[in-house]
Amino acid sequence: MRFPFQMFRTVPTYDFVGVRKVGFAITIIGILATLVSLAINGLNFGIDFSGGVVMEVRTEQTADVTKMRALLGAETATKNAMLQSVGKEGNDVLIRLKPENDAKQSEVATAVRTTLDAGYGAKVEYLRTDYVGPQVGGELIRGSFMALTFAMMAMAVYLWFRFEWQYGFGGILALLHDAILVVGFYSFTQIEFNLTSVAAILTVIGYSINDSVVIYDRIREDLRKFKVKPVPEVINLACNETLARTFLTGGTVLMALLGLVIFGGDVLFGFSAAMIFGVIVGTYSSIYVSATILIYLNLRRSELTPAKA
Repeated sequence: MRFPFQMFRTVPTYDFVGVRKVGFAITIIGILATLVSLAINGLNFGIDFSGGVVMEVRTEQTADVTKMRALLGAETATKNAMLQSVGKEGNDVLIRLKPENDAKQSEVATAVRTTLDAGYGAKVEYLRTDYVGPQVGGELIRGSFMALTFAMMAMAVYLWFRFEWQYGFGGILALLHDAILVVGFYSFTQIEFNLTSVAAILTVIGYSINDSVVIYDRIREDLRKFKVKPVPEVINLACNETLARTFLTGGTVLMALLGLVIFGGDVLFGFSAAMIFGVIVGTYSSIYVSATILIYLNLRRSELTPAKA
């Protein structure tokens, strides 16, 4: 079957392996920059991790979230409030905000009530008010770290059993690279880091390992096909053979994420922006980290070559 669209008429011949040292340098610079940013700026933890107030309100008619956001944004105590319309009817709104300047959570909740009652112009019913303490945030941080660690370990074990230990080692390096740089993205931009951000990191490493598995499978196939070709040349060939698939997959994902960034609103902006950065980083790491590192791991070919008489 011949598809109407082809990115490359023939297999490209880009020398990815030849510039691997440049790629390694970029990787090291990115990781160091992330560590420096974390030391200086830290992360802008959301209420999931640092504690805060979660309120759910209901209006008689469809809620005007834009008006509520403008009212709360004009007040100092509630300027960092995040609003999200929930429910099928569109008259329920979830308000999330963390206290500023050591303000008490109860004072912040009172400020929200006062601001909406005075300026919204319609009756507002307050369904619930929850207070998230810093102890709960600490437990969520530990749980998120464990989730990321177990996910990466499981993926590395999968690669080890499906291919060889060298592939598992290269895959875990790529996953660590992607996770660290996405965290660095949150630190540089100071976008709020919450449970949605953890979901973004897990999605990025899942996307990245999928790219790596595609390239690894082609490397193994080419190692069987070209018995005497040097391993660096085989890796370079495999990266070029899968390049069209990499571009097409990454391009379609980026188009979907761009739509979320533009039309998703403030609630989805942090997740979508981190995913865009993560897809680019994951595509890069699948070639310049997980694939090229195999050159230095003494990849065995004995089981792929014909046995001697």
